[in-house]
Amino acid sequence: MPYLAEISRVNPSCFLFLIDQSGSMQDPFGGSLKAKSKATGLADAINKLLQNLVIKCTKSEGIRDYYYVGVIGYGGTGVVPAFKGTLAGKEFVSIGDIGNYPIRLEERVKKVDDEAGGIIEQTVKFPVWFDAIGAGGTPMFEAFQRANSVLVNWLMQHPNCFPPIVINISDGESTDGNPFQPAQDLMTLSSTDGEVLLFNLHLSSSNQSPIEYPDSESSLPDEHAKALFNMSSLLPEYVQKILMQEGFYTSSNTRGFVFNADLVSVIRFLDIGTRPANLR
Repeated sequence: MPYLAEISRVNPSCFLFLIDQSGSMQDPFGGSLKAKSKATGLADAINKLLQNLVIKCTKSEGIRDYYYVGVIGYGGTGVVPAFKGTLAGKEFVSIGDIGNYPIRLEERVKKVDDEAGGIIEQTVKFPVWFDAIGAGGTPMFEAFQRANSVLVNWLMQHPNCFPPIVINISDGESTDGNPFQPAQDLMTLSSTDGEVLLFNLHLSSSNQSPIEYPDSESSLPDEHAKALFNMSSLLPEYVQKILMQEGFYTSSNTRGFVFNADLVSVIRFLDIGTRPANLR
């Protein structure tokens, strides 16, 4: 059975995020003018995810480098690593360096239980590694080509790792060609433990309900959605078990894809897609 390799400091795994930074990402979620822009909501979700990964990898002696993380943005500025500050220009960054080098700490207001049946507001420090950007077109084809190049190098250095997980997040169609073939190429890359997992998340511009983790393209509304479905990996057993625990139906044909995602399903998708397996 694949996807069983231990994740450790000696045998780390990696996440690679491909982030749409095109002009349409400035539009609000669900078409509501009161909602956050898709770029801002996504940046908040990824920053929170990175913070949670740092916490999961922190032990008494410090942060253990179980994971390396890459964030590649694609939009009007081209296809480039999206980390800023000390981490700028790096394709992969250890979870230890992520924990040690945020761009800045922001003060955010968080609502918490006051343990007396009420809710109070609490100011917390929120680390930021990734800023909201939205301009230009959607060079998704080039982004997948870049991902192939990055992961070929990673797998040469870590041939026995838990397979890399790639999460592509976009709100529109590619403007530089059909990304189907480089996406297929990506899913054929493998370690000795299994093939690279590619998950796709389509962000919502409407108030229609998301279609989460379908096992057939028949429920999808258009050719773009069907293309993204077929560019997504079949879910391995360990992810199917997580989804069933969350109340989702799964089958052997279920793929790592969400169409028309709102902010709630974005956060859930990122959590499920990056939940540690076999961490030691």
